[in-house]
Order: sequence, then structure tokens, then C-alpha cells
Amino acid sequence: MGAKFPAQQQLRRPPSSIEYSPVGYKHVPGQKVSWRGTEKISFLKREEFDLTVLRVPGIITCTSLLWRADKPGVGTRATRMAPKYIFVTGGVVSSLGKGVAASSIGCLLESRGFKVTLQKCDPYLNVDPGTMSPFQHGEVFVTEDGAETDLDLGHYERFTHAKLSRDNNWTTGRIYETILTKERRGDYLGKTVQVIPHVTDEIKAIIKKVSEGVDVVIVEIGGTVGDIESLPFLEAIRQMRLELGAENSLFVHVTLVPFIAAAGELKTKPTQHSVKEMLSIGIQPDIL
Repeated sequence: MGAKFPAQQQLRRPPSSIEYSPVGYKHVPGQKVSWRGTEKISFLKREEFDLTVLRVPGIITCTSLLWRADKPGVGTRATRMAPKYIFVTGGVVSSLGKGVAASSIGCLLESRGFKVTLQKCDPYLNVDPGTMSPFQHGEVFVTEDGAETDLDLGHYERFTHAKLSRDNNWTTGRIYETILTKERRGDYLGKTVQVIPHVTDEIKAIIKKVSEGVDVVIVEIGGTVGDIESLPFLEAIRQMRLELGAENSLFVHVTLVPFIAAAGELKTKPTQHSVKEMLSIGIQPDIL
């Protein structure tokens, strides 16, 4: 039923396309480098994208141009798009590897040419893990600016090229400390300071703060869905989904699927209950 296209069919250039000639480097003996122009490629403007056979090459070209944006020595007319957000949550039990999962997603995105950054939001009331027992919380990872942060930031830097700072690790205690400082200073102008909207707005502000100059922001929400202390973070990312749209945000839920040796089966019931808990607060995971 589908149309057949000859293998050597010449694709005609779509109207209002832009010609772009990338510049390549070729080693020449006795010299440093020489400039060599390659073949011309055409790509469409963003509003003209579609998936017809004549325009697929243009779409691929435009997508591949994202990684060349803001790279020194490479000429391009591509502009950086608004950042996308990936939120990683956990269910059933803790210590399932949310940090490694988030780091792996970042590594895969970097391999496709996207610039990423990662952030960890921990729901405990400590201002930072510097005073916490390593037997309870694990090692402390110290960033270049001297911040004592969660060990998952070590995974982030080892898996990706992201350079992290104290802005990439926030705790409930530190967020409340920031809000109370503002309240004592009079920034709220006498308003009643509440979890919604003031705490959730602060959480959204710290997430957007690290999004400058990157293509994708990966945010890991610590703890387990269903814990009381993590509710403000989950409410904040629920609001961000509504504000950003489904095309700019993604929910990844890491959960436990236990294997029952006596029955020889994998059981999905814990995951079902975890997803049900997510749905009850207004979040539908896109990836399990």
C-alpha cells in the first residue's frame, strides 16, 4: 500500500530553506590545518517541520545542529531552544539507583550532542549533608565551589561533562532557610507564608536557575513517593508540567519489581501502587 521511492531518487529542496555550508578540517603534512568546505545541506525553519519524505533530511539536519550551537570555531545559524526538563522520582523503596539512572540518561543525551546539567533535590531537613553520618547517608561529594553535597552529584560528574556547584543540590532545610530569611527581611510584604505557593515557587525557581545555557535539565527528586517530606517537591514539578507543557517535560519513575523465587515470577503490584500514588497527586509517569 505504501508508495515506493527509487533508491537514487533526487530529493528536491523544499521552498524557503536555508543553505548552510559547514566547514571541515583536513590534515595537511607540514601545515597545521587547512580549511575545506563540504557539501551544502538545506534545513527548514522550525515552523515548517513535517514528516513528509522530502523534508526528513531537513529535520535531521536541524536536530543535529543543536550540538553545534555555542561551540567555538563552528559556524552555525542555529539558536539554542528552550531547555527541556526530565524529572526522576522513586517508588516503593529507596536506594534503587535513581542517581545512576539520572546520570545514565544524561550520558546518553550527551552522546547525541546535547548539553545537559543535573540537579538533586533532597527532602530531608538538614541544610546540607556535611553534618550527616556517612553510615546513614553515604559519602559527601565536594564541588569545585566548596559545597558539601549529596553523593549523587559525584555520579553526575563522573557520567557527564556537567560542572556542578551548590546550586545543583538543594534540601528542604536549605529551601526553608532561604524562605525564612526572605520573610525576616520583609520580602513577602506581610503575606502569610505557606507551602503553596511560597515553598513550591522557591523550588521551581531553583530548578530554573540551573537551566541557563543547557539543552536538558535532569532533576532527581530524592526519597520515595508517598513520604510526607517530599510532597512540596512533587507538587512543584507537577506545576512545572502544566507551565512548560508535555513537550518540554518528562517524568521518569524508578521503582521496584521484585522477583519471587518460589513462584518464579516478577511481581508488578508494588509498581502499580507506586504509580497510583503518583497519579493521586497529579503526576503520570512517562517512563517506568
